Amino acid sequence: MSEERKKIAVIGAGISGLAAGVYLANSGFDVTIYEQHILPGGLSTGWSRKGYFFEGGMHWLTGSHPSQDLYRVWRQVGALQENNPVVNRPVITSVLGGMPDGSDLHLYRDLNKLREHLKECSPEDFRAIKKLCRDAKKFEAVQQPIGDIAGLKTDMRMCPSLGSLIAMLPAGLSYTKLRNQSYSDYLSMFRNKDIRTLMNYIISTEENALAFIYTLSAFTKGDSGFPTGGSMLMAQNMADRFTSLGGKILYKTKVQGVHIQDSVADGVIIDGQIQKADGVLIAFDTLSAVNNVLKDNFSEPWVKKMQRNVVREHCMFIGLGVKAELSRYPFSMALPIEGGLEMGGIKYNAMRVYNYGNEKGYSPEGSSTLTCLLLGDSYEWWRQKKEDGTYAQEKQKLLDVFCAELEKHIPEIKGKIEVRDLATPCTYERYTSCYNGSWMSLWPPRTGAFKFPAKAKTVRGLYFANQRNKMPGGLPMCVWSGRNTAQVICRDFKTRFRCKSLDSMSSESKDGQNE
Repeated sequence: MSEERKKIAVIGAGISGLAAGVYLANSGFDVTIYEQHILPGGLSTGWSRKGYFFEGGMHWLTGSHPSQDLYRVWRQVGALQENNPVVNRPVITSVLGGMPDGSDLHLYRDLNKLREHLKECSPEDFRAIKKLCRDAKKFEAVQQPIGDIAGLKTDMRMCPSLGSLIAMLPAGLSYTKLRNQSYSDYLSMFRNKDIRTLMNYIISTEENALAFIYTLSAFTKGDSGFPTGGSMLMAQNMADRFTSLGGKILYKTKVQGVHIQDSVADGVIIDGQIQKADGVLIAFDTLSAVNNVLKDNFSEPWVKKMQRNVVREHCMFIGLGVKAELSRYPFSMALPIEGGLEMGGIKYNAMRVYNYGNEKGYSPEGSSTLTCLLLGDSYEWWRQKKEDGTYAQEKQKLLDVFCAELEKHIPEIKGKIEVRDLATPCTYERYTSCYNGSWMSLWPPRTGAFKFPAKAKTVRGLYFANQRNKMPGGLPMCVWSGRNTAQVICRDFKTRFRCKSLDSMSSESKDGQNE
């Protein structure tokens, strides 16, 4: 690289943009991140209402355990530090009164404890329980592979060890069968309806059984903990790491377009002015970027494939601030809805509610914060309500219905709800520019995994890193995408890919003090 540092413009300060920014700044680039919001994190976010804090972006973090390769990446980009230690709750979720004696039914992290607990609940499901635990055990050795792209110059190689690859082989025998089976079909092998409710809605019902077993096994092997401070602190940690390396984040700055001349992306357009750059990285939803910042300047076959084939995940997020002490209730509750309930144009037979009554900083003393994700594609339903002018009215109606149902399960909240908040897919679209309010991609049954290019084929200097680049999406894929695209940029600009980890920085600091 020449003495004058190459300029990279990054659109979006979400997890992908921040991760790419850290790696690129560490590798010697002059990086500016343009963010339309006032905060970093993108879809990994939370917000406060009258003293209550709603965690809207993360309920567990894959790669939070030091044994996982992904943990090293989270440390490198600054996401996990001493200020946000990871907590591993012993229970993943619970069904209130789901046991024969009326006590709560739990989905335990400990696989042996889970096996015995489920057998006590439903002896007639012995075979299904045995299969579930066997499948989860097989996949405990499986982790997201983190490697380097071909032709990369770097002093910090990462690749799966031979031992870890061999350990994954038993899971490979079940891979195809689970991939071709739907999540709901897998759970149908249980006769007990409370066990089905317990495990349903951990992920989207549109996913395959493989996604469910992989998620469950991540918990049972001790991964997928919750970093203290949640999404907001993790994103801020990454932003601070980036700026400490000389990177710049311009908040409240909306990028109107990518400037492309002679098939070269040479800057971004802000307030009608071109901000020159040697490369442009789109670090928010590619599907939305094609419509909003690339427009008629970009069309490639892989984008059409993404538009045609990607199954998108949506949700309605509900947050409640309750003037009641709810510490006796579990953190995560799977609550069945007798007869089902229609909300946002979708019928729900259960809802998963998160109780932050035991968490510091989430609510005033003596009060509790409750949240719920209602998964499903309700975007068009809400968009139509916006168009006919009934959007605000429908939000209040949905909150009325939801609160009335929740009071049946948690009677202490009746008459004590101080704050009600609802984020629809239209809300997510407005604040994060994600396509139709979709925050990740799903992996349906009988479909192969996909990975989309990190750079354009017909426009030089145009790159992509976001939740759409690799299925099924989510936080692990966002940070992977940011790292992967940063490596592609380093290779294209013939510079060495570097990233001094927080651990090595800490060691150097201690060595300096000892000297």
